[in-house]
Amino acid sequence: MSDLPLLFDCDTGIDDSLALLYLLAHPEVDLRAVVSTAGNVPVDVVTANNLAWLGLCGRDDIPVHTGSEQPLAAPLRTTEDTHGPLGVGYADLPATTSTASRDTAADAWIALSERYSGELVGLVTGPTTNLALAIRQDPALPSRLRRLVIMGGVFYHPGNTSPTTEWNVAVDPEAAHEVLTAFGTGGAPAPVLCPLDLTETIVMTPDHLARLAAAADSTPVETPSPVDDPGTRSVADNPVVAALTDAIRFYFEFHAAHDEGYIAHMHDPFAAAVALDPSIVRTRPACVDVELDGTLTRGTTVADERGMWGRPPNAEIATRTDPDAFFDDLVTTVARLAAAVGTQRRSGFSA
Repeated sequence: MSDLPLLFDCDTGIDDSLALLYLLAHPEVDLRAVVSTAGNVPVDVVTANNLAWLGLCGRDDIPVHTGSEQPLAAPLRTTEDTHGPLGVGYADLPATTSTASRDTAADAWIALSERYSGELVGLVTGPTTNLALAIRQDPALPSRLRRLVIMGGVFYHPGNTSPTTEWNVAVDPEAAHEVLTAFGTGGAPAPVLCPLDLTETIVMTPDHLARLAAAADSTPVETPSPVDDPGTRSVADNPVVAALTDAIRFYFEFHAAHDEGYIAHMHDPFAAAVALDPSIVRTRPACVDVELDGTLTRGTTVADERGMWGRPPNAEIATRTDPDAFFDDLVTTVARLAAAVGTQRRSGFSA
């Protein structure tokens, strides 16, 4: 799995932010592009967040592409109550002079799938708007991917947007429908779906953040707590750890306010790990489609696992994993990046 070319399509987002850092930190990933999607926050804010995280980590060499400002058919809705007014919780990311690529998000999907035909891994942790637009322009695109992993959908678990819907699909149901339909024909590899059924078992706690800070040699090692004043800011000397702590504290507070405990569901970093190594999950094949018209169920993902529709499977639904092993990998990997950034900053200040 050396130098795996990967395109990351995201709506950054607190958990998208951690997924991005994980991909930057992973030694076997060749992150070829970051694609911004409107979702958690508007697309211009997503793009600014992506540029800022890349700048903080010294990776201005990775292009950021801006996608559509709106879903395919419905008005955009965002979720600043979940991710903060700028999508990154309490984090105050440093300003960057980098700018987005002139090529659109759809252009990036098409160009990279052609350049790395049969090799490119696609990872989508926001609405699938950009990928749907790219497939409209180039219907052969799915057949050129090595694999596609999507954080999205919910099947036998409560939704997080309506009783039956998951956020990414609910924001742009038409895009999800078009993408899934495109992978039902033409020999394209079935995408792996990471639904809420599984990703809500990926529970981050303050201890994970403390472990990450300690592994990065950041001081002081902070452990956010529900007894802290809301919005308490990190004083960590490592800039990556400080920004992550400020972002994830907001996520802890959001989950606590919704009676889920002082925790955070880390949907998107988990999907990133699956994109790199699908063997960490068990999957089941199904024909998956999206309800577009239901008064109460619009945006619901429906899985036909018994062939009742007479259509072949077009997805692999992730069903089981080892959350502890995932967090061990996440903490170690991101801490390595944070430590390297901290060392570079100290060297720069001492020069």
